[in-house]
Amino acid sequence: MNLLSPDPGLVFWTGLTFIILLYVLSKYAWRPILHAIRVREHTIKYALAAAERSQQEAESMEKLKKKTLAEAALERDRLIAEARDLKSTIIDDAKKSAQKEADKIIESTRQMLKKEKDDVLKQMKEQVAILSVDIAGKLLEQELKTTVKQKELINKYLEEMSFN
Repeated sequence: MNLLSPDPGLVFWTGLTFIILLYVLSKYAWRPILHAIRVREHTIKYALAAAERSQQEAESMEKLKKKTLAEAALERDRLIAEARDLKSTIIDDAKKSAQKEADKIIESTRQMLKKEKDDVLKQMKEQVAILSVDIAGKLLEQELKTTVKQKELINKYLEEMSFN
């Protein structure tokens, strides 16, 4: 038995077995195997397409997120600017209102002081008048005899008093 020269019977039976095996496999196994391969191929294509769509959706979501964050930052900056402006306006209004109140208080205090000053001057004039009448009465009592002396004394006292 030489390995380099094959036996014709062996070649025949090996060939026949191969053909039968090929027929059985093609009849019963190749179709399910090819079907399974096609199904697997479609599943892989579908999975790749789904992965591609998912990646595109993720990219668009990332873009949307960045856009939304940028808009939110702009809105935040706008709200902060509005709040600062509102704060400034409120502070300015409060200062103006406080200044008006202070001016009113100062003016009413001035008027009150003027009125009190006028009242004090009026009382002083009344007191001066009363004192003048008292002095005149005492003078008249002491020197009813000479009218010249009375006139000189009255003039002297009138010059000393100043009526404001």
